[in-house]
Amino acid sequence: MSMVTTPASRLNALARAEFTLLGRSKATLVAAVLVPLALPFSLRSVVDDMDVQEAGLSVGLVLLPAAIGFALLFGVYGALVGIYTSRREELVLKRLRTGELRDVEILVGTALPMGATGLTQCLVLVAASTALLDVPAPRAPHLAVLGLLLGLVMCAALAAVTAAVTRTVESAQVTTLPFVVISMALSGVTVPLEMLPDTFASVCELLPLSPVMTLVRGGWTGTLSTYEALGALATALAWTVLAVFAVQRWFRWEPRR
Repeated sequence: MSMVTTPASRLNALARAEFTLLGRSKATLVAAVLVPLALPFSLRSVVDDMDVQEAGLSVGLVLLPAAIGFALLFGVYGALVGIYTSRREELVLKRLRTGELRDVEILVGTALPMGATGLTQCLVLVAASTALLDVPAPRAPHLAVLGLLLGLVMCAALAAVTAAVTRTVESAQVTTLPFVVISMALSGVTVPLEMLPDTFASVCELLPLSPVMTLVRGGWTGTLSTYEALGALATALAWTVLAVFAVQRWFRWEPRR
């Protein structure tokens, strides 16, 4: 008699297998775990030289969202591009499709370990920033939580899109570069959008990771108006929906030869 499986049980099994593989990959662990934890605090001297008080911020309120941004970019997006590409080239995804797993379950199950790791990193970074940088409690915690969850989903979807155009695991370092560099420079990760010229900032607000940073930082400062919060939410959802559509349309399950 065959055992009936559910989507939850299939996702759980795939996620556990991915967690096991993640623990065996030292290179992925270093890139996904240690780099996001170390990078934000290396920016301390740079942030100290910024006139953050003029923008109504503090050093902690610049570094904490930056830390979360790094966790999303390197711990989730960058790591997942390599994982999706590796699983595809090793025919793992193709074999999984021959079983009971649906396409969306394969993609989500593969992403769950990195999503959980990224979420844990963010919680650790919040605790460390609160203790070391004198960051106050968030004034609008629901915005910070919403921004973080949207960031996790969006980065996972964008990772699948990027993997579709990535030929090898090694080339993932190149294909991920545009999104990582643009996000770090223009999405409020290293330099808050509040410190950019208004016209330029209004353009940068439309970039994928910008609404996530806006919601996270606004969650701590409590200065985000309802209109601004809804605008950031709409932008984040639009990018996420667009990324999901692109995955459905162009994701490759066969090795790129």
